[in-house]
Amino acid sequence: MSDTHQLTACPSCSEPLDSGDRYCGACGHDLSAAVEPPPGNGPDGTPPAAVEWPMAADGGEGPRGPAPVHRPADLPGVDSGGTVLPTDPPQGPQAPPRAAAAPAAPAAAPVPAARAPQAPPAVRLDGPPAGDPEGYSPTQENPRPADPRTAAPPEPAGKVCVACRTGYVDTDGYCERCGHAQPRERDHMERELDAVSAVSDRGLRHHRNEDAFAISATALPDGSSAVCAVVCDGVSSATRPDEASMAASRAANESLLAALPLGTHPQTALHEAIVAAADAVNALAARPAEPGARARDHAPHQNAPACTIVASVVAGGLLAVGWIGDSRAYWVPDDRTGLAARLTEDDSWAAQMVAAGLMGEAQAYADDRAHAITGWLGADAYEIDPHTASFKPDRPGVVVVCTDGLWNYAESADEMAAVLPPDASERPLHAAQVLVGHALDGGGHDNVTVAVLPFPLSP
Repeated sequence: MSDTHQLTACPSCSEPLDSGDRYCGACGHDLSAAVEPPPGNGPDGTPPAAVEWPMAADGGEGPRGPAPVHRPADLPGVDSGGTVLPTDPPQGPQAPPRAAAAPAAPAAAPVPAARAPQAPPAVRLDGPPAGDPEGYSPTQENPRPADPRTAAPPEPAGKVCVACRTGYVDTDGYCERCGHAQPRERDHMERELDAVSAVSDRGLRHHRNEDAFAISATALPDGSSAVCAVVCDGVSSATRPDEASMAASRAANESLLAALPLGTHPQTALHEAIVAAADAVNALAARPAEPGARARDHAPHQNAPACTIVASVVAGGLLAVGWIGDSRAYWVPDDRTGLAARLTEDDSWAAQMVAAGLMGEAQAYADDRAHAITGWLGADAYEIDPHTASFKPDRPGVVVVCTDGLWNYAESADEMAAVLPPDASERPLHAAQVLVGHALDGGGHDNVTVAVLPFPLSP
């Protein structure tokens, strides 16, 4: 600490100090770092003598006249590099001269002008101006992070496994973590329209669903409604049976929707629809298998894609059906005291034995060859001869259109009527679900598909 100035109290805690102390005994403050007294004070602390300022030059008023007025721009200055600053007069309005006379300061050496602190660049937190996305360039080096409440979630790596719920499913349909096979879209399908509903299920034994269906509604030329249902069953011994059933159901449905609005009779429309379905299945034989098909489906020595078909149209107080193969249509009246009936005849070995009188129905359908079909859609079919029939029921009821995966567990019309819920006309989807459940409860050995059409149509 300077010998010419001795502190009497600690500048930190105000504790009295002794002469020669270098640290405060109370708080330990370093007294050597204490601020020296302002320059100009004497050793005894007395203030310096007053400065004699020179008088201003004669201005013509009073004994010596007023002091001249100086503006900041009139004084010379230099920047931090030593360059003389310009002294252009300010562009704004001038302040009036001060009337008070004051002693003028003596001329002094030019003092460098202090540089004003630079304001940080403005940071734009808004988006680009409307219509000018190219001109948006924020000056912020680290942009504001996105709000996690509004930020979009990260893209998932793929479909999550339904078994372990942590792994992702690969393109083959298996979990990359646990290897569990994932359910396919066609394993269980349901669809409901105002006047028709359908349900299809893979069953409990098959590795995939080879059934397919299509339901639709359209208008006749007179403005009345027409409802269609098509059900197809892929032939498992053929290649790509799932593709065959899907192609047939779609083609038949499209044909019906094209013919019925033109006034074509429902029975004729069904015949044309089955022919169109046959053409669609035949075309599969010349086309390679879809990606992901099994290796055996690519084998050239296998049979061509094939399926069965059954379809029904309810329109204008008429009930029409058409089929090839062993898929069936049943009529079940709402009043169960009435007679239920099977509306189709199978193209199968058992049906041929019964028709020829060689076996009774019970004996024929108990034979191992009972379900060998004698008619189908496919490039290797002997002949496409669609069966069609039309009926005019005299009471309300429902039409059940199904594959053998259902009727194997309710073969006769009476058995089907016993399984069908009583409110099937009001709740066709529920009725279809109940019928599929009945087949699964019975063992579910095959794919199960059923469509339920109420008759007559509600106005």
